[in-house]
Formats: sequence, structure tokens, C-alpha cells
Amino acid sequence: MTTITTTHSLEEQGTSIHATTEVTNQVAGAHASLATGGYEFPGIPKINDLYKKRQWQLEHMAGAFRVFARKGYTEGTSGHISVRDPIDPSTFWINPMGKHFGMLKASDMVHINEEGQVIGGNKTAINAAGFMIHSAIHKARPDIHAACHTHSPAGKAWATFGRPLNIINQDTCNFWGTQAVYKSFGGVVLGADESERIAEALGDTGRVMVLQNHGLLTTGGTVDEAAYLFTLMERSCEVQIMVESTGIAQNVIGDKEAEFTAKVNADPETLYTEFQPDFEYEIWKSKGELCKGE
Repeated sequence: MTTITTTHSLEEQGTSIHATTEVTNQVAGAHASLATGGYEFPGIPKINDLYKKRQWQLEHMAGAFRVFARKGYTEGTSGHISVRDPIDPSTFWINPMGKHFGMLKASDMVHINEEGQVIGGNKTAINAAGFMIHSAIHKARPDIHAACHTHSPAGKAWATFGRPLNIINQDTCNFWGTQAVYKSFGGVVLGADESERIAEALGDTGRVMVLQNHGLLTTGGTVDEAAYLFTLMERSCEVQIMVESTGIAQNVIGDKEAEFTAKVNADPETLYTEFQPDFEYEIWKSKGELCKGE
């Protein structure tokens, strides 16, 4: 057993907090272990005011959509992100149907209940299949606070195989033990039976999923986590297809090494932090427009 002592500084609401943390078993607190120089990247903020937390979530949701637009995940009216409401967790927020991901702001998001009725936010239509998929997942998994699904190019290509990604590099170790595959395709998801089967395939511990002949779906405790996992999974599908095209045998990473890497890189705090450069770039690029309104 190796003991590592790290000193880190966190800032919350303008207050600097210094602490010395002992870390054992060679995993330096995951999130803390990835930074050095005596300081740690700020992690997920603690927001006690639920109305402020709601607005914060909607801003990050809008940022996630703009990241997806920049990376080329848009296709007509397809694709959706949902975020569970912090005030009424039985309800969630989703994007309006027919508005380009790259134009979305916090004030564009639609608040819906378990029946798919609009109860707040932007009073406009939503994607019916999006509601069915996300509603089933949020009902089945109370631990999931956000979910992402788009018809991204590499994800669609890989989904034709109906199999999980191979753990062949450091990035895919983030998916170790949490991949699921929905090995069916029943057309556009407009019925409860199909959406419930998707949620069932995700299981109790699934975090990311390949929907056969359809695309990718990722989840998380924050929209940042779910969105980062989606960008990582899309790129990993692209890399996997490149590797497969060579016809050369793949060196798959062993379970022990993959598990260790996942513990360091794939905890919620670290995955949240990994998304922040993209999110902050979108705020800068939009001159803050994406954060407008509620």
C-alpha cells in the first residue's frame, strides 16, 4: 500500500479552503490526483439554493448542446439531452424540437412531467421519441440526473455491430464495467414498451450504451459528465473503426489495469472537470449568450 499526501486548494463562493488529504491504494483521490502544483481544479459546485442550481444546470445543458453542434452531432430534429429537475426530481428538462443545437440557450429548455406534458420553461413542442427514451431512463434509474443521445456519425456506424467498445486505450478505460448494449431495433421509439426495454438493457450499473442500428446513449450525475462521456464515446467509436479496418489483432487492456484507470479517470468529479474546457469555450464563443434566461 502506498500513501500519498497531497495538498489542494478549493475555492467556493470566494472562500479559499486548504486541506491535506491522505490517499491510499495508489489512487490519489481520483479527481485530486490529476492536478499538481499544490492546487486542484474546482470540481462540481455545491449549490444549496435549488432555484440557482436549476439555472446552473440549464446553462450547462445549453453549453453541452453547443459542444455537440461544434463536433458535428446534429441531424435534423434528432437528438436530445435531458436533465432531472432539482426542485421536483420526478420531472426533467429537455431541448425544444427543431431548434439547432448550436443556437440553444438556457431559456430555450422545456420542463416536462412524467406524462410528457410541458409544465414550465419554454412552452413549445419536444421530440416524442426523446421523451419516451429519457422518461424511461429517469424512472428506472433515480441515480441518473442527465442523459444524452444523438445520431452522431461514428456512433451510428459502430452501432451496426451491436457490441460494446473494446478496452484498447486509456480513454476507453473510462467505460470499463459500465457499457451496455441494446441488441434490438424497433424503429423510432414511440412506445413505452421499447423505451422500457432500453432502460432495462442499461441495467442498474450501466453508464453508457450502444443502441444497435441506432446510436449512442450516455448518462451521468451531471449533464457535464453525461456530455463528456458522449464526446469520448463518439471519438472512441471512430478510433475503434479505424483499428478494426487494419485487420491487425488488437491488444486489449487487462481488467486490472482498466479498473485502476477507471478509478482514476472516470469518477463523477473528474468527468465533470474534463468537460469544463469545452463548456468554457462555448461561453466565450457565445459571449455568454448561452446562459441567458431561465
